[in-house]
Amino acid sequence: MTQATVGKWLDIGPVVQIGPGSARTLPVEGGEEIAVFHTMRGKFYALVNKCPHRQGPLSQGIIHGDTVSCPLHNWRISLQSGEAQGEDEGCTPTIPLKLDAGRIFLLREAVVPQFMPSQPSSAAQSA
Repeated sequence: MTQATVGKWLDIGPVVQIGPGSARTLPVEGGEEIAVFHTMRGKFYALVNKCPHRQGPLSQGIIHGDTVSCPLHNWRISLQSGEAQGEDEGCTPTIPLKLDAGRIFLLREAVVPQFMPSQPSSAAQSA
């Protein structure tokens, strides 16, 4: 990875920290918790850790190929698109992920809440 792209991506750790067929979570201060999945086929995906149905923790679900089953009501969610499968409808946001030199990187702008400058209060404006 070049120096210019390092700032765009967050290094969240080595690929070996997530075994095949499992997931780990990444808490995000001021944002949504992220679930990072490692499939039995060796692929990695990242999604917001909420099922679109009842916000069940997808990281606790069972991975089947490139889908995960929500542990609450068994909705199957595509790890590639975040879309509910079958007759279910809804979508969980996906997070761009890449692997480089045995490490997992997530796109910073998709993970870190954007800085919002605070608006001065009306009391401060009238002072």
